[in-house]
Amino acid sequence: MKNYQYILFDLDGTLTDPKEGITKSVAYALKHFGIEVENLDELCKFIGPPLKESFMKYYGLSEEESSIAVGKYREHFEPYGMFQNKVYDGVENLLKELTASGKQVILATSKPTVYARKILEHFHLDSYFSYIAGSELDGTRVKKGEVIAYALEKAGVKERSEAVMIGDREHDIIGAKEQGLDCAGVLYGYGSREEFEQYGADFIVRTVSELREIL
Repeated sequence: MKNYQYILFDLDGTLTDPKEGITKSVAYALKHFGIEVENLDELCKFIGPPLKESFMKYYGLSEEESSIAVGKYREHFEPYGMFQNKVYDGVENLLKELTASGKQVILATSKPTVYARKILEHFHLDSYFSYIAGSELDGTRVKKGEVIAYALEKAGVKERSEAVMIGDREHDIIGAKEQGLDCAGVLYGYGSREEFEQYGADFIVRTVSELREIL
């Protein structure tokens, strides 16, 4: 088993379950375009990937419409949706153990950094992270590979073989592979074993305790 020194975590679906806040915010945005979604579970596919791309992919919005949709999403997300969220059981203990053993814990999320920081602070998890890397509100650095590269640079990681990316969607695996990192897919989030196998995850774990075993 490798002795990883740098542990990069995705946020949504990996550290926290943001289902209520994200799906309600997406539904609010879609309503602006006259699209009513009765079953919010249909919107779970928005958890993880960049928002703008998802509006275009799943609802056929143009690039301009998708930019407007992201703005509408934020109208609901900032005051309400951000904290309609919960930390997965065992996550805080995992972060505590990793930092206590001298490992460097880094956040790498496609969510805007300003939101990610507020969420970690809200749940008192921010102190475990040596660096919080996300996207910018203007849409810069939303692709996972770009976020991971930025996080590695800012955290001063020299040997990529000492780093591992943990996430719950194919984007996390693809981004990690683009940057030459090992990666683990977690099945308690919003991804599937099929997508992890398809994109070549090095590890697939079912629970937070299983995740601890590989780190």
